[in-house]
Amino acid sequence: MAAAGQATWVAGLTLALSSFMGWYSGSGAEGPTVSVLGWNTGTLGKFVFVLGIAIVLLAVRRGAGIELPRSLPESLIVIVLATTATILLLIRIVSIPDEFAGTADRAIGLWVGLASAAVAIVAGLVRAGEEL
Repeated sequence: MAAAGQATWVAGLTLALSSFMGWYSGSGAEGPTVSVLGWNTGTLGKFVFVLGIAIVLLAVRRGAGIELPRSLPESLIVIVLATTATILLLIRIVSIPDEFAGTADRAIGLWVGLASAAVAIVAGLVRAGEEL
């Protein structure tokens, strides 16, 4: 498997796992430090997980020898999925849900997800160059 193919499934897996990492953290004046997982932030956190799994499944499908129609290149699908995940993560970076306003600090999970989505986009672009 080419380096871009490996980068695609690793980035997809990391993107999916970022939904189970802390996206927000903070502590009240009297309480312990609290971390909010991406999964608990609502539909966007769950959708990021689904997008990551979809990217992994595309890579596994190719490894299994199942081909998509030539009119639907895998690289384009990966780019669209990763770009969608990037937009959703940027929304969560800019807009913290009201119920988590006390945990105003962005945690590592958001940044891991954003970096994973960027790697998936770059891997998709490299694959697009290979497919030409």
